[in-house]
Amino acid sequence: MGNKLHQYEWVKPNWSAPENVVCFSTTRRGGASQGKFASFNLGAHVADNAQHVKTNREILVRELQLPSEPIWLEQQHGKQIIKLTSTRTNNIQADAAYVTGPGGVCAVLTADCLPVLFCDREGGSVAAAHVGWRGLLNGVLESTLKAFPVEVDKVVCWLGPAIGPSKFEVGGELKQAFVNKDLRHEAAFQPSQADKFLANIYQLAKNILTTNGVDAIFGGGYCTYTEKERFFSYRRDGATGRMATVIWLKS
Repeated sequence: MGNKLHQYEWVKPNWSAPENVVCFSTTRRGGASQGKFASFNLGAHVADNAQHVKTNREILVRELQLPSEPIWLEQQHGKQIIKLTSTRTNNIQADAAYVTGPGGVCAVLTADCLPVLFCDREGGSVAAAHVGWRGLLNGVLESTLKAFPVEVDKVVCWLGPAIGPSKFEVGGELKQAFVNKDLRHEAAFQPSQADKFLANIYQLAKNILTTNGVDAIFGGGYCTYTEKERFFSYRRDGATGRMATVIWLKS
């Protein structure tokens, strides 16, 4: 589901979140960035023109009517999660963030990795996690659920735009690492070529979430690699921009 405002385009999650939960994923469309970062790059760490990134972040806040500037994490492909507070600043090393109550905006940056949003059925807390294969193995989803101040049976999740299962090729050792973690992961890998497999990051994330008690999971079905006009993809392009997935609570 997409939503266009002027030349910008956002992906608005279709999930069973309460009305006071607001969230979007950006696309690459609109914005000030040029060349390989064209044009709505929100990543400040990818060698894009700093002023262009600043302009794009200002557009994000203005057009989506964010209540505040997001806290931009220094993502590490780990499992660290932080709680956003009024004293939090940028440059925090973490791959997930949560907030209770209105005001703070959780945000993660991706360009093939999977953004996962969390909310509770009562609309009291929200979270966002940056999830690549390292994060899945390191336990970022488990640590987010553990820190999230909600009983797991009341958690609702949405899986945002990530690399699709027809393009995410990985080696046999990585497949085995996942299968060693959970035998159900075997079905998320399809043979590709000699000791190579196509991995379904959406299925891997769903397996982990359901194993840990989440039964309300929405989203999936995008492919950042193949939808070139719509999404940045690191695996496709190397040097490229980043999309943001943001979530917050209305007053």
